[in-house]
Amino acid sequence: MFMENEKIKNYERMLRDFVMEHTEDVLKQPRSFIRYPFIDPGSVYDGNVWDWDTYWSVYGFLNLADRYENPEMKDRLVEHARGNIRNFFDHQLEDGYIPMMIEVADWPEPYLNMRHKEGVLMNMHKPFLCSQICLISDYTGDYSWAECFLDGILKYFHCYDRYYFYENCGLYVWRDDIMIGMDNDPATFGRPAFSTANIYLNSFMCVELAAASKIFQIFDQGELGEHFLKKREKLITAIQEECWDKRDQFFYSVDADIKTRKYDWFHQGLGVFWKTLPIKVRVWSGFIPMYAGIATKEQAAALVKHMFDEETFGSDYGLTTLAKDEKMFDLSVTNNPSNWLGPVWLVANYVVFRGLMNYGYRKEAETICERTMMLLGRDLEKTGCLHEYYDPFTGEPIMNGGFINWNILGLNMLDELNGKEPMCLK
Repeated sequence: MFMENEKIKNYERMLRDFVMEHTEDVLKQPRSFIRYPFIDPGSVYDGNVWDWDTYWSVYGFLNLADRYENPEMKDRLVEHARGNIRNFFDHQLEDGYIPMMIEVADWPEPYLNMRHKEGVLMNMHKPFLCSQICLISDYTGDYSWAECFLDGILKYFHCYDRYYFYENCGLYVWRDDIMIGMDNDPATFGRPAFSTANIYLNSFMCVELAAASKIFQIFDQGELGEHFLKKREKLITAIQEECWDKRDQFFYSVDADIKTRKYDWFHQGLGVFWKTLPIKVRVWSGFIPMYAGIATKEQAAALVKHMFDEETFGSDYGLTTLAKDEKMFDLSVTNNPSNWLGPVWLVANYVVFRGLMNYGYRKEAETICERTMMLLGRDLEKTGCLHEYYDPFTGEPIMNGGFINWNILGLNMLDELNGKEPMCLK
């Protein structure tokens, strides 16, 4: 058994009790134009259905589902998890666009959809839609509820390929820096539209394509299943060719808006022959290829060294979301955008933890888990609640008390170290 340390065991009990006692706080009923039950992150995000937030909430809650004293809670969690998916498809537009967030508001439909219909292309649902369908369906052993979404899934990927894919380099790009998950990631924040092929977006897209393949194979549509696997393999090749930096031994986001810009008779000779330029900012997302299983063993070994380097990402509470020696490193209290310029976020801790486990670095994964539990346990002891993100030097919460969401993933870490299968795509 992992973690015989009494302090950690006590924090584990505190965290489980806290999450289970506050589950009702984030299970929301239909309201406004949100027609199905859903899960929100808690805190200041009451009444909002978010894309990757709902995925990680479901990831954590389904791991706990069998522990509730009330046997009906398991069914309710599944109902709300499926409701997340139903709400997103309920607001899918004709061209396949699905908003990143559905909010309760006075207007008649999600704001992002309204803008899209006006001809303003916004970022769309991050690549967690099929992943969440698989997460729920693998847990229940039932995919039948999702059959009605097959056409919508095809339109969703078609929309990604139509608006956000650079054929030249084979990578997906953000339209802009609005609601990209890691709000002020310097690799995208403040940069030109359609220029950043973010390693976050492309790594999680590899997982999403595998999930889509599984869904279509389950419904006996083998050709489509194979189609998505081939797309995934091509994307992995592009990530390896364009995002891996051999000198720095790190995965970077890249600038994909690269072309020979001719003017009059200038630039008629050797033009730009490289497909991308690396955006050499060390962000925690450079570790996501280990979570996605697309890093080589040699690359994983190099990345592990970065994770625990005290000069860059190493923290007593997990890891910083931006390397400490980057000029943008900053711990300011900020919302919209939330601050990913160094604070500890639990989702980053978990993704790194899972990547370590995927590649056999159990001892290092135990270190991340122990640091995570100390962070959350001390917060519960001191404040009686959990927060959205934390100071990597002191472990003090920075803002948004009452936030639950992916903080649950500390419990996933403990359970997985004790032999439980991870909730991720099987």
